[in-house]
Amino acid sequence: MEKRVVFKSWWLPWVLIAPQVVVIAVFFFWPAGQALVQSLQQSDAFGTSVEWVGLENFRNLWNDDSYLASFKTTAIFSVLVAGLGLTLSLILAIFADRVVRGSNLYRTFLIWPYAVAPAVAGVLWLFMFAPSIGIVSYGIRQLGFGWDPLLNSDHAMALIVMAAVWKQISYNFLFFLAGLQSIPKSLIEAASMDGARPWRRFWTIQFPLLSPTTFFLLVINIVYAFFDTFAIVDAATKGGPGKDTAILVYKAYFDGFKAMDLGGSAAQSVVLMVIVVSLTVVQFRFVEKKVNY
Repeated sequence: MEKRVVFKSWWLPWVLIAPQVVVIAVFFFWPAGQALVQSLQQSDAFGTSVEWVGLENFRNLWNDDSYLASFKTTAIFSVLVAGLGLTLSLILAIFADRVVRGSNLYRTFLIWPYAVAPAVAGVLWLFMFAPSIGIVSYGIRQLGFGWDPLLNSDHAMALIVMAAVWKQISYNFLFFLAGLQSIPKSLIEAASMDGARPWRRFWTIQFPLLSPTTFFLLVINIVYAFFDTFAIVDAATKGGPGKDTAILVYKAYFDGFKAMDLGGSAAQSVVLMVIVVSLTVVQFRFVEKKVNY
């Protein structure tokens, strides 16, 4: 039976949620409103003069070939990060769920990357795969494969995808492991007694019951690939070579703080916000129907 909390004073619930409302208003709605206003303005590099230009900043975006190219770069990057991250995390969680001895140590090692800041993760992977001093790049060259993320755009994309997946894999792993451990063991044992092999037990019992966790992580990973990987791209490739790894969030930063095009950068931020909100709504509207709660 559901228990409802009844407050004696009408103002007490508003006081309790006030800190959260203030945080959301200051750190989300206010910056979002500022970006929307600045996307309709054009200012000089020092911000001393402002001119209202209406939708001109948005029209300029569609005429910018480099901005349209960043859409393709962001789409490839997001699909790879979300797909590889979820797949590898699920495999590691399955193995961790079956470990009997030393399971706590195994899980602790897998959680460590989540404590590393994105910028530090980008620098770590940059050093490991640097063509001149990287220990991994040295091993790759010994195998006869020419590795150079500074000049080859495919290698640069592979570098930031690996760093982004490694950074997020601990977060996904924790949720998948918790989901696997919440599945009643009696279901698995009953399927084993009926002769179901491990793959069939996973595909017909465990994976459907993990669908709420998978759906939640899919939304989180798409948002992560769009926004939280900025520091990794900035530290590892700085959007290069050329602009081949300049995802949308990095291009908005570059145009605003390097090229000093504040109006164009604000317009890019608004477009990026609309894309992420639309993707989230589509996921909840269509993908959630296939989730078994």
